[in-house]
Amino acid sequence: MTTLTTTAPPVRATARPAGATAGSAGRASARRRERFACGVLMAPFFLLLTTVFLVPVATAVWLSFFSDDQPGLGFGPERRVFVGLRSYAAVLSDPTFLGGLGIVVLYCLVYIPLMVAGALALALLLDSGVVRLRSWAQLGLFLPHAVPGIIAALIWLYLYTPGISPVVELLGRADITVDFLGVHTVLPAIVNIALWSNLGYNTVIFYAALQAVPREVLEAAVVDGAGPVRTALGVKAPLVRSSVVMVAMFTLIWALQLFTEPMLLSQSTPMINSRFSPSMYIYDAAFTRNNYGLAAAASVILLVLTIALSYGVTRWTNRAGARQEAAR
Repeated sequence: MTTLTTTAPPVRATARPAGATAGSAGRASARRRERFACGVLMAPFFLLLTTVFLVPVATAVWLSFFSDDQPGLGFGPERRVFVGLRSYAAVLSDPTFLGGLGIVVLYCLVYIPLMVAGALALALLLDSGVVRLRSWAQLGLFLPHAVPGIIAALIWLYLYTPGISPVVELLGRADITVDFLGVHTVLPAIVNIALWSNLGYNTVIFYAALQAVPREVLEAAVVDGAGPVRTALGVKAPLVRSSVVMVAMFTLIWALQLFTEPMLLSQSTPMINSRFSPSMYIYDAAFTRNNYGLAAAASVILLVLTIALSYGVTRWTNRAGARQEAAR
């Protein structure tokens, strides 16, 4: 009986072409060079972020868990002791800090809508062609932002103070008595200073965003019979929604840190005390009461509140945008 055995042909190892190997090696080398270039370009940013943000935040968090204590009825040597969350509890139970938070919330409710709506309206006017000499108009709107905040507050303090203010004197001649630093007008006075300083800057941001709107879209709106107001509100404004969100978020962050204007105005009115806002509370705790643990705890609370509100605004605007896209 004969047995036939079949042998499979030998499998030849297919050699990879030299060009393919060189090509893959070249792509890997290019990727390494790109990563290195990205690292070099991003290194200054991360260095600056670590130096001016992460390290101070970590220091504040660390300080908030400690307090300076003097044993022996205050006559012993000062020593730093761990107090845990005691400073946070003291801040959150302090009515002056909670009152300052309430004032800042009211300030944000008044200031942010006026800022965003006013800057957007001015930008739409500039973009519509109604305003002549646009470059000079932009310069005039932007110039107040170039004035330092302390100088701006001093200018308006001069205009608010009776006896030296030409505005108060002019109103007095018309038998109009206005106390710009009274109990009911001090907050609008602060809002006015902030608007005067920052309105032009945000107008320039909106105007730059409007310049990127495709002209074809505007021409199509005009062909469909849309007038200037409808084109501005129904076509241009929705197309710069991302800029509106950015300006609103940055304005919110700066508004929560209200400090310069009330600090200077407090020299001329008893309506503004040393703990008028959370930032002034932190300043008073650190440099007047020398309680750095309390100041650090208040700083951390204000930081967490700012991050939470910024995140909430971002999520809300993203969902609103998604609903609008789905409706279309």
